[in-house]
Order: sequence, then C-alpha cells, then structure tokens
Amino acid sequence: MSNKKNCWTLINLGYNNVVVKEKIVAVVSPDAAPIKRLKEEARQSKKLIDATSGRRARAVIITESNHVILASVQPETIAQRFK
Repeated sequence: MSNKKNCWTLINLGYNNVVVKEKIVAVVSPDAAPIKRLKEEARQSKKLIDATSGRRARAVIITESNHVILASVQPETIAQRFK
C-alpha cells in the first residue's frame, strides 16, 4: 500500500468557495448559447453547483465529473489564480 497522500490545490472562487484545481476541465464565459444549454442540462441532472452567493454568474467551470460550477468572478481572474 502506498503512503502517498492526495495533495490537491484549491482555487478560490470568492465568498468562501473553492474548487479543486486538478479537477477543472474548462473555465468559460456564461454568455454563449451552448453554455446556457450546458447549465440547464446540469441543473436537470443535479450537477449544477451555484457558488455565486447570490451574485451574477460571470464564469462557468466544468469539471472532470461533468459538474458545472457557477462563479461570480471573471474567467480571467480564475485563470490568474491557477498560477
């Protein structure tokens, strides 16, 4: 058995919300029609996570597990936090 522990890096989404960096597939703007459809499909399949704390969604994060996370910070801000 390996003694190696999972070490994940957390990305701050603001308002006490974080996401695991290694699980993110894409960070996109919520304005495009395909992204709006993706959000609705995720809502129907119970895979939509709202991390906006009641604010406007400015970024949509797609994860390996096909969860869709709404964030109130810009995609560019999230990309900067990857560094």
